Amino acid sequence: MARNILVSTTQRGAYPTIEDALRAVDAEAVITVAPGEYPATLTIHGGKITIRAADGPGTVVLDNRSTEHALLRTDGTTLVLTDLTLRSAGPVVVLEESTLTMDRCELEGGLGAGLAALDGSRVEVQRSRFIGGTNALVFDDSGGNVVNTEVRDAADDGIIVRVGGNPEIRNSTVRGCGHRGIYVYQSGRPTIEGCEVSQTTDTGISVVGSAPTIRNCSIRDTQGPGIAISAGSQGSVEGCTTANTGEPAIDVAEGATTRIIAGQQGPGHAAGVREEPSEQDSGRVESLLGELDEMVGLAGVKEEVRSVIDEIQVNEWRRAAGLGTGAVSYHLIFAGAPGTGKTSVARIYGKLLAALGVLRRGRFREVSRRDMVGQYIGHTAEKTAALISEALGGVLFIDEAYTLSRAAGAGGNDFGQEAIDMLVKMMEDHRHELVVVVAGYTKEMSEFLDANPGLASRFNKTIEFENYDSPELVLIMRRMAATDDYTLGEDVEAALHEWFAKIDRGPNFGNAREARKLFEAMRKAQSQRLRGLGRMPTVDELRTLVVADVPAL
Repeated sequence: MARNILVSTTQRGAYPTIEDALRAVDAEAVITVAPGEYPATLTIHGGKITIRAADGPGTVVLDNRSTEHALLRTDGTTLVLTDLTLRSAGPVVVLEESTLTMDRCELEGGLGAGLAALDGSRVEVQRSRFIGGTNALVFDDSGGNVVNTEVRDAADDGIIVRVGGNPEIRNSTVRGCGHRGIYVYQSGRPTIEGCEVSQTTDTGISVVGSAPTIRNCSIRDTQGPGIAISAGSQGSVEGCTTANTGEPAIDVAEGATTRIIAGQQGPGHAAGVREEPSEQDSGRVESLLGELDEMVGLAGVKEEVRSVIDEIQVNEWRRAAGLGTGAVSYHLIFAGAPGTGKTSVARIYGKLLAALGVLRRGRFREVSRRDMVGQYIGHTAEKTAALISEALGGVLFIDEAYTLSRAAGAGGNDFGQEAIDMLVKMMEDHRHELVVVVAGYTKEMSEFLDANPGLASRFNKTIEFENYDSPELVLIMRRMAATDDYTLGEDVEAALHEWFAKIDRGPNFGNAREARKLFEAMRKAQSQRLRGLGRMPTVDELRTLVVADVPAL
């Protein structure tokens, strides 16, 4: 049972600071804070913690503007924040593998993000405000919901979604940003609905190599285009309006397959509806195989995927010639450690199947256990069936699929097995309309296949994703740097080679995620170094990461 704790500087018997209260609990607590201003720099590892103001919004201020450390950092924590004002000279809230519920809070940031959700974190933010900061919200390989929330006056991009992040941002406003309002890149997959983006010094919503759903949004008063979509992007833009934006109002680059469904755009908008091919498109196939080849490493994976595509291509030629073809399953198992590109390869695989005419479209739907499993008998089957129905005509990608069987075998009121049984049934019922790719650790995926007698027979083959070696990780970091307008200075790559050669490659090694963590740490170290110069840095200094910025050294 959660322990109830009071924090107050005046009430006898209460804890004087939130730090004191946290030190007094082990795993679960509700911390109620009396009105006042409290200096705070908080780190929470694990547990279920609620921090709330006793007398409603605006009465409690947590402040660490005397330092540039994050005001609140969590690791593996379930956290609830209610009715709080949080002010920081650095980042405000940083989540790692954590869950956050935030209601009626105000976050005022400095150098860093107001809220950074990292490494699979999930957030539920509503009725809150983000003021200032380098960015307001950053989703890195994380998701959740942001509803009825205001973002204003971020120094750079207001909201960033990257590394496959998939938040749903609804009925919120983003205004007054120093660069872009919302920036989606590195395979981000957010849903942005009913939002208003305005007063940006660049693009309102920028999409690079990603697949967002942007629906019924209003973008106005932007110096750049209202919405800009790069080559290689997917997703859709539906029912959006623009006013007083740069031209074109909606700028879709050649090579993007984003679907544009008309709203009320301003003058000069370049948009059209692009559907995935329903018949074989050999040019598209070669382009996608080239995209696969450009991925770092993964030689064995590329060979396996090509062998599948070769077989599909030849079978289609035989069918067109009136020759017989054997039954083929397009379902795959991706086995290996995290951060090895499984999601990216699955996304390309879906596009390839669409280009070959196997699927009606290349739609890619990524789900996990939390999306499939319900809370009562029958709920799981309903949720799983609905997800599969949404994915028909495309690829359903189930990440960490083994968690369905692992939890189901633990007993209790868990319905993972129900999800597996429904999946097997619908894979058979819709075998010509759906491709399923399941992913996870090698050993655990073998256990997953034992969860249902018919499960293993549904999959064509298992493709093993090996850990990246040191040169490949350095190349990944070089590409990350280039994407974010950084360069690696002299001797930096040699230092990175040395670091990656020494790092433990145990079962928890995160591969590209480790590279991303190190890159973000280098950016932070560079920021601290440049602020210490006592002058405005040059453009080259702002772009260049040097050996001294590698924290491991």
